[in-house]
Amino acid sequence: MSTEGVEGVYLETHNWGKAAKFFQSLGYNVEFATEEGSGMLRNGDGPYLLLAEIPEDQKPDFQVVLRVGDAGEFTVDPSVEVVAPFEETHYGTQEMKVRDPDGRVWSLQAPLKK
Repeated sequence: MSTEGVEGVYLETHNWGKAAKFFQSLGYNVEFATEEGSGMLRNGDGPYLLLAEIPEDQKPDFQVVLRVGDAGEFTVDPSVEVVAPFEETHYGTQEMKVRDPDGRVWSLQAPLKK
């Protein structure tokens, strides 16, 4: 089994409100927001943007999230470095992290088993 395309993008920001307004001006709608300065935005049926506010002394980072239909059926080619195997997340998915040849870490997300 392989990945199924881009699921979303995780973005860290120093200001949730300003970042959300920026993306809203580009056509994204807020699907939900939390009290902790994070939330999800979406533009139509495209990949989501998950924004998370971080302290000013930290450098904002981002990560592309690739979709996996079934974590139990997914196999990783031996050439792919697995940083972390599939684990349940607090936001209702299973996530695996892999590293590409240039050192970037990618998130692979699958639905929880029912």
